[in-house]
Amino acid sequence: MIIPDGTRLKLDPRDDYTHEPETASNYNESMYFNAFSAAEGMGAWMRIGNRPNEGHAEMTCCVYLSDGTVGFMYGRPAISHNREMNAGPLRFDVVEPFRRHRVRYEGELLVMRNPLEMANPGAAFKSNPKRPALIELEFDGVSPMHGGEIVTLDGQPIVLDPVHAVFRGHTEQHLSARGHITVDGVRHPIEDGTGYRDKSWGPRHWHNFYWYRWLPVTFGPDFSVLLSIMGREGQEPFIIGHVCEGGGVLQPVHNVKMVTEWDDAFMHRAFTVSFDTAARSYTLAGAVQSLIPLRHKPAAGADPDSFTRITEAMTEYRCDGRTTLGMSEFCDVVTAGVPLSHRLGWS
Repeated sequence: MIIPDGTRLKLDPRDDYTHEPETASNYNESMYFNAFSAAEGMGAWMRIGNRPNEGHAEMTCCVYLSDGTVGFMYGRPAISHNREMNAGPLRFDVVEPFRRHRVRYEGELLVMRNPLEMANPGAAFKSNPKRPALIELEFDGVSPMHGGEIVTLDGQPIVLDPVHAVFRGHTEQHLSARGHITVDGVRHPIEDGTGYRDKSWGPRHWHNFYWYRWLPVTFGPDFSVLLSIMGREGQEPFIIGHVCEGGGVLQPVHNVKMVTEWDDAFMHRAFTVSFDTAARSYTLAGAVQSLIPLRHKPAAGADPDSFTRITEAMTEYRCDGRTTLGMSEFCDVVTAGVPLSHRLGWS
């Protein structure tokens, strides 16, 4: 998170609940959870983004099965308020702020043997079957919360430009996960799962993200890593992250270097990241197991040949002799088929 001069972060457990919406038409309050089971070779992520001033929510659910099949569903259910995270088939409940949460999804998923078909969502929805799914998961925090709301030094809200804002506040946390994911009658237990979550609120335009790499990795309750690399044209990348060992203090990272392997469509297949903390050096290796590309249409008046693409990949991570499954999320503005980060010479 980039903190402007003259501001600071305020971290408050009450922000785990929903807020009174601001007047900006694009006010967005969102929560995201992911959960993975290395034993089952599978995982999932779920997101609700309330847009009460636009009269709808954004609801997304994605399941990665061990055979490479991906179940996916997106919707914009109507909402009239911002008092809860309850969007059609998907619901999030705060059991204890900053500590425990519950997720439930009951509805259909589009089941794709080749999830890359989602690069053309219209065709993907026409050519793949929908199957019933039930997801019931409970999450416990295994690391301190990090992030918060950007406020003035004396604690007052800052003025945001709704045209260019990404969020007012943002929090994240490493998790343990348990429960089950059932797709088309086949139940997959999540017994000693790992996960990650984030929460944000404030004016939001997806197109204000130029490019980023988001690597949230939870190896277990005693070891986790976060790396976030964000870039804009004409600026050096902004890099933040941490290592958390023993569920204790978040150790900031520096000297981050990343090398990525791409396919012919500029979608990531593998990567290696080296970085340091004050205590030591680390190498994190990721190998994509299954990937689905998602796109946001150009904003009104924008270049019709340019769009924002987010590739969401279940990834096998290795670090310090440990192995786990987690997410790797790469976002880029893509113009004429080429991501902005490539045009800028960044791996």
